[in-house]
Amino acid sequence: MQSEVSRHHPAIEWARETEFSEIHADCTTTVVLKILDGKCKMLAGEKAAVLAIYDVVKQLPGKLFSRADYETISLARNPQASGVIMDRIHQLRVYAESEIPKPVMKAYKAKFRDGLFG
Repeated sequence: MQSEVSRHHPAIEWARETEFSEIHADCTTTVVLKILDGKCKMLAGEKAAVLAIYDVVKQLPGKLFSRADYETISLARNPQASGVIMDRIHQLRVYAESEIPKPVMKAYKAKFRDGLFG
């Protein structure tokens, strides 16, 4: 389910016009996990943009996440998400950060910032 904010966010159009590789889809999901886990250092506007982008690209194939993982993320976006769900978000974040090399994530964030805020 898309939030009201992400449904109308300008990042949606950018995401629809941008080619996302498997690793870009996984990077987007990883940033969302960081946001949900409270570990993301982005500004509020950047976080909203990533969530809007995620709503567009979550259907794209990646290598790191299963359908169950995407369902967990959907549940965690509810402010009343259970501790069990949030523990799973933490586990997924730690896993994803261990799988995606830092230079790859840094390049993804640069692509995101240049594309939207450049």
